[in-house]
Amino acid sequence: MSVCTLQINERDVAVPTGTTLLEAARQASIPIPTLCFLEGLSAVAACRLCLVEVRGADGREEPRLLAACVTTAAEGMRVQTHTPRLQDIRRTVIELLFTEGNHVCAICVANGHCELQNLAVEVGMDHSRLPYRFPERHVDLSHAQFGLDHNRCILCTRCVRVCDEVEGAHVWDVGWRGEHCQIISGLGEPWGAVEACTHCGKCVDVCPTGALFHKADTSEEKHSHPERLQALVHARSHQEWSP
Repeated sequence: MSVCTLQINERDVAVPTGTTLLEAARQASIPIPTLCFLEGLSAVAACRLCLVEVRGADGREEPRLLAACVTTAAEGMRVQTHTPRLQDIRRTVIELLFTEGNHVCAICVANGHCELQNLAVEVGMDHSRLPYRFPERHVDLSHAQFGLDHNRCILCTRCVRVCDEVEGAHVWDVGWRGEHCQIISGLGEPWGAVEACTHCGKCVDVCPTGALFHKADTSEEKHSHPERLQALVHARSHQEWSP
């Protein structure tokens, strides 16, 4: 097995060739924030929270901003994960996610158990420097067991990928463009009308916010299920899943 050596925050790290910068950092116990990334699913670099500054790649010395989840580690890379520039970018990304939607944490099913909320605290967002847009978005309660609140969706596409890559149903997709972009079920049908849905709940389990939820949940009652997420990783490799 070939190995490449790089520096992360001025620490020498040796990883197998083909390892991503995010994986390399985690192996070295160096935290990098993520929202769209989930182990066991394909990486899409949608949220851009894992941006890092990279020098030394391809002989370039000027720092480049690269998404750690999709950038492969290379020999001689010098990576910085928490510079003031990166910290400001991450706070701005979180502020954009809050202001372009309608995230009212106090009445959200995921309040206290929300990855977006946790990251807001981590990046020091005690207020938004950007104006709130207050878009008009609907809630789909057509499914018998689950609900979809577009007001809380951050377009991480975890639901799309888990439904496609693990469950194999491909109920979810991304529709429209720009500010009108949103998650859609089927061909823009109500979720409850999509015959391909197997009612497995994987999409609800991987949602980092309260956008997808069990209809029986009320404020603060949506909890993450680490054991189910770990099962997801094994399911992708061994086609095993216990709903």
